[in-house]
Amino acid sequence: MLAEQLSMGPSACQRAKMESDGYVVIRRFFDSAEVARIARWTEALAAAPEISGRQWVYHEASMTEPDRRVIQRIENFCPFHGGFSDLIEHGALRHWAAALMGGPVALFKDKINFKMPGGAGFQPHQDQQAGWSQYAPLFLTAMVSIDPTTATNGCLEMAPRIGGAGLMGEEWTPLDAAKLTLQPLPTAPGDVIFFDSMVPHGSKPNLTDTARRVLYLTFNLAAHGDQRSRYFADKHAAFPPDIDRDPGQSYVFRV
Repeated sequence: MLAEQLSMGPSACQRAKMESDGYVVIRRFFDSAEVARIARWTEALAAAPEISGRQWVYHEASMTEPDRRVIQRIENFCPFHGGFSDLIEHGALRHWAAALMGGPVALFKDKINFKMPGGAGFQPHQDQQAGWSQYAPLFLTAMVSIDPTTATNGCLEMAPRIGGAGLMGEEWTPLDAAKLTLQPLPTAPGDVIFFDSMVPHGSKPNLTDTARRVLYLTFNLAAHGDQRSRYFADKHAAFPPDIDRDPGQSYVFRV
């Protein structure tokens, strides 16, 4: 996208789409050079040693090679990476998030989903179902496509939120896919999907032979406070990164 378009923020049409459906897809938000830089940062994070107190790394069993564990996602990395921190604090994503939310925003959560070959999908859910209402009533996530995402490698699938309604199901419980009309939203590297925390979404497994990496940055209105440290402290107590886990305890990811 042209620099002047980025600096102007979302158009009236894009704001209306966000207001009506709870999400909007922005093609070519980042150019190829910017995507290459984000990809390099992602690779460096994945190659870095797993050290307690640094970025959080999670692994999963491969669906195609059950005896092999692959990286699933990395969270809580911006304090330890100057490039990502600068992108989040000073880049266009924050400007657009603020415009779409209607006021200044604070970073709530930073995450990279890797979905390596054999990586599992995610059952349909609303992000707000993950106990987020204790932090703020609504959030907005920017999904940045690092690799191509397709129907075959488990791209994001989304349904417009229903009439601005709140939670469609119980907290921590996936939604009934049979009651939703989820549509695949394939993306090219550099595309961004902005969506709020009430939008039902999910994804299928990656059964291809290449990774499908996406960056997720979630914001809340600054008026509701800086909740990031509290959120990650609570998550660490319930679902810590692999390096901090008690080998005698079982941990279950719900939504």
